[in-house]
Amino acid sequence: MVIPTSMRLATYDRYGPPEVLSVTTGPVPRPDRGEVLVRVRAVSVNGGETGVRAGLLRPLTGNRFPKRVGVDLVGEVVEPGSSRFAVGDRVWGLIGRRMGSAAEYVAVPAQRLDHAPPGLTAAEAVALPVGTTAITALRDKAALAPGERLLVRGASGGVGYIAVQLGKAMGAHVTGLASAANLDLVRELGADEAIDYRDPGDLGRFDVVLDTAGTDLPAFHRLLTPRGRMVAISFDPSHLVRSVGFILVNAPRRTRWVRFFSGNPTTPLLAELGRWVRAGTIRPLVDKVFPLEDIAAAHRALEQGGVRGKFVVELP
Repeated sequence: MVIPTSMRLATYDRYGPPEVLSVTTGPVPRPDRGEVLVRVRAVSVNGGETGVRAGLLRPLTGNRFPKRVGVDLVGEVVEPGSSRFAVGDRVWGLIGRRMGSAAEYVAVPAQRLDHAPPGLTAAEAVALPVGTTAITALRDKAALAPGERLLVRGASGGVGYIAVQLGKAMGAHVTGLASAANLDLVRELGADEAIDYRDPGDLGRFDVVLDTAGTDLPAFHRLLTPRGRMVAISFDPSHLVRSVGFILVNAPRRTRWVRFFSGNPTTPLLAELGRWVRAGTIRPLVDKVFPLEDIAAAHRALEQGGVRGKFVVELP
């Protein structure tokens, strides 16, 4: 296989709205020891990266430019190195906490990849790797048990739509909060109850709350039962100190605790997700597919809210 010397990739040279994104040309990376070179076919757009691009986490991300976007990918192996993969293998994964998968080629640590489930398009497959976050949140952090009541905040979003399916498969009674336009979808995903987040009324009490939004955490924490657990995968960047402080204060508690984590899965977790997908328990949900040249439009669409699953960027 002939590998070109240059490639297209999405970058930005200043913080700001989606329009700061552009598609430029750069050198194809050379994989280091333990890395696999992948020809990327699709990436998804994630809320965390839109916040970084907007400059909401500037104290953490600094002012060195250009910066890149994209955290997940589906593609084919072109240089396997010494890994268990072979040239042409279809893989999926995440590149870790660094960004940059929105490019035609990317060098990925082998332990961040696994063979992608068969029978899915690239767009469908890349809508799923973020599901590793849902597995970690519900199984490993919250230890969700059959018969417990689970509240998923952001139930039609990228992590939420998988959490609804997974929670139901784990035997929980699932309540999903979403926009009014997406309530039927949340029910189709398996939720026992789907409620408009703008007018939730009295939600009752929950054994586990999975919060994908990060805003107004104390209000949702008050919904926990005496032995309840709350897992937050986002915080409010407009009230960063207050949001992080609330998590830190409540994390050490023995009951009604709060846990925060940032997903950084390795091959075993991707393999676990693949088993759920192959069994038909978790299915992908793609809202809209954009070409790489329209990646700014994909970011803009996510920021406008109301997403149904994932926005995907294809690199044919």
